[in-house]
Amino acid sequence: MMRLVFSLLIALMFASAPAGAQGLLGSYSAWIGQQDLYNSRGQRLTETWQIIRQDRANFHRFNRRDPGDGNDPWFANANARASLEQAMMNVYLTPNQRAMILQGGSWVQLDLYGWSSQQITAINLMVWR
Repeated sequence: MMRLVFSLLIALMFASAPAGAQGLLGSYSAWIGQQDLYNSRGQRLTETWQIIRQDRANFHRFNRRDPGDGNDPWFANANARASLEQAMMNVYLTPNQRAMILQGGSWVQLDLYGWSSQQITAINLMVWR
């Protein structure tokens, strides 16, 4: 229910934006596996935005891809992944969604809104098992 309400709020927010303003950049899906729960120094990540960023670093930089990880055209460089992480800090997650990401073994789909991969202004995030 909360996901539906959030999605409707996002849709209303962007429906009222003037022409030429921010819009949907695109979407991607990924499997959050155990390797995404640790940074490149082997330290356990404790925030959802860190895990989402690490998933993209694993995909693009380290070529450590989980089966089912979707490609994206935005996060091949560290600055774009930093923008993703910053935008993720503002995403509302239910306790269940948060737990699924922190535990791994779940799917995520991110719908990205903004001006460019360097200026992501909103994310609609779905999480499921």
